[in-house]
Amino acid sequence: MVDQPPPSLDAIRARIDALDAEILRLVDARAAIAVEVAKAKTAAGDGDKFALRPSREAMLIRKLIASSDQGATPALTVRLWREFISYSLATQGPFHLTVWGGADPARAVELARLRFGGAPALRQVDRPELALAAAKTQGGVGVLALAQGGAWWGRLLAEPRLAIFAALPCLAEWGPMAALAVAEVEVEPSGDDETFWVTDAPGPAAKIVDALSHDGVAAELLTESGGLKLFLLSGFYQRHDERLARAPGRLTGVIGAAARPFDA
Repeated sequence: MVDQPPPSLDAIRARIDALDAEILRLVDARAAIAVEVAKAKTAAGDGDKFALRPSREAMLIRKLIASSDQGATPALTVRLWREFISYSLATQGPFHLTVWGGADPARAVELARLRFGGAPALRQVDRPELALAAAKTQGGVGVLALAQGGAWWGRLLAEPRLAIFAALPCLAEWGPMAALAVAEVEVEPSGDDETFWVTDAPGPAAKIVDALSHDGVAAELLTESGGLKLFLLSGFYQRHDERLARAPGRLTGVIGAAARPFDA
């Protein structure tokens, strides 16, 4: 059998041009559907509701990453669909980001854009409380650095309507967890999640981790400041979970949950 010669460069370019035209047609159709969704929500009286659904987004992107079997890397898939989702959210109503970056504002902005795309307006602030205040406005998302020596996350114990719903970056290969996203949004399980839990329990973190493990809760310390410790729990936990009610500390609470960062 004679091997077939590889296609010419001109033939390959022609295929790319044809694919580009088809991709644009599909993207255009998807964008048009986002407009239809916005009109339908307005007609149903839900036009003022924030359309952000973090768990649904996570399940979708996780499925897409698993489905790719040719050239689409996880990074390409995540960036494309984050932009699609970003445009859709901005089309359906107010959507804006307020970023407090701590010691590395540029990194926080980069992570915010990687997670929420280019559609929402973005404002930087110099104090975490300003980002939390903005997250309580319609369509608002606060992105706050997970900085050593700052316990802005402890404020969420007194803000039951605000919750952490995303850990940034959202793709493991983009680096370790460096910021968290907060909004007045319903946090639901996505099937592969981590929960953020705060306690004022004194003593070493290892002792608290051990106490939690005896109740079947796997935990690791993220940061601590001002007498408070922030732990990352493996799995999705409700605010009133009995196992956490028995955990060490007088002032404790779940302050949110997020899908585990996507991995290849």
